[in-house]
Parts: sequence; C-alpha cells; structure tokens
Amino acid sequence: MKCIIVEDQPPAQRLLKRYVEDIGSLELVAVFPDALQAMEFLKTEKVDVLLLDIHLPKLSGIEFLKVLAHPPQVVLTTAFPDYALESYDLDVVDYLLKPISFQRFVKAVAKLKTADSSARVGELVKPQPAEDFIFIKSGHALLKVVIQQIRYIKADGDYTEIHLPGKMHLSPEPLRFWLDKLTAHNFHQVHKSYLLNATHLEKIVGGKAYLDRGIVLPIGRAYKSSFLDSFISD
Repeated sequence: MKCIIVEDQPPAQRLLKRYVEDIGSLELVAVFPDALQAMEFLKTEKVDVLLLDIHLPKLSGIEFLKVLAHPPQVVLTTAFPDYALESYDLDVVDYLLKPISFQRFVKAVAKLKTADSSARVGELVKPQPAEDFIFIKSGHALLKVVIQQIRYIKADGDYTEIHLPGKMHLSPEPLRFWLDKLTAHNFHQVHKSYLLNATHLEKIVGGKAYLDRGIVLPIGRAYKSSFLDSFISD
C-alpha cells in the first residue's frame, strides 16, 4: 500500500522512513514537512495510508483531517496524549505517542486494511526468515540451539550468555546481534543487559518480568513502555 509521511521534524521523518522500509506491505511515495504541501499532493495523487503528525506548522494534523473530503487511512503521531479522544472522532486507525518503538509501529500497521478491506496488513509484514534453531559460536565449535528453548540472553562484558533450561552458553556476539536475529521469534529487549523470549513470559509485575521455571528479569525504565505496547491491545 502506498503511504506518505507528514512530519516537520527531520529526526521523526528519518525514524518513520526507516520503519516503513522495514514493513514489506508499505511503499513510501513522499514526505512532507507541513499539511499544506501534503494537501496539494493529494489533490492529484491517491495514497492508501497517511502517517500524520498532529503538531505541524501552518495547519495542524487535526485541522488537516477535518478539511480532507476523502482521507486515506490515517495513523496519527504526536508527543502529546491530549488529542487522543478527538482523533478517534475523526476515525483514525491508530494514535502513536512519540518516541515510537518499532513494535508499536508494527501494531499500528496491523490495523490497516488492504484495498479489498478483507485482509489485515499485519498478515503482510515481512518477517525475518523463520528458523527452528541457530548455531552459537563456542570456542572452535558451533553449537546447535533450538530457539524456543532459549529463555533469555544476558550481556556480560564482551560476551553474551544464552540461557536455556539447565545450561548456559557463552557467545562472543553482542546483545544487539541477538536482538536483530531473534526479534521475529518473539524476543524483546527489556533492559540494557537482557533480552527475553516472550513465549515463556508468565506475568509482568512492576519492573520485573516473570518467566517460566522461576526466572525473574528486571525491566529497565527506558524499555518498559515499548515492551508493554507489544502485548497490550488498545
């Protein structure tokens, strides 16, 4: 589906562009710094999705929506929660609070409808290739590990600890490597030093995540919001 971004802040533009590139079902056709330019574009061009900031120069995102006769599907973005109620009166698909995590962006995209209104875009999100197992470097050997047996991964100096039931493997790869490799397998970063496999998550209480087998991991304040957004439905 074709989409445009209307956002006046370059850092937010870059973030949304990167997120759109990572979603196989969206095609970015233009980026505009204000609503007036976007309005001129929409007079002659048709798009399916509008990623729209609320606080814009000249004309706010809310005002822009009110003057569009036939708006596309709209996902609003803003740093302020005050407009949530008004935005849903305008029949927007979702309302994203900045800073926007990729998991929350994917959740919003999953609510979009395809052209025939019969399928969800979430079915078209391009996943990482699914694998049942990975190989972990250990000295001169490569150890085969079943992904879903991994409970969590912990950063430990120059190594990462891969924790499985009854055993642990050391890997020379950094935590970021494992996050990139395992996000499609329901792994989430919950702390600067921890990734957890949400398949084994039993409950979240305060700043702690409880996994099966009695495992308790800390949830860092910087990660808590995006982590919870991955599981809490609107």
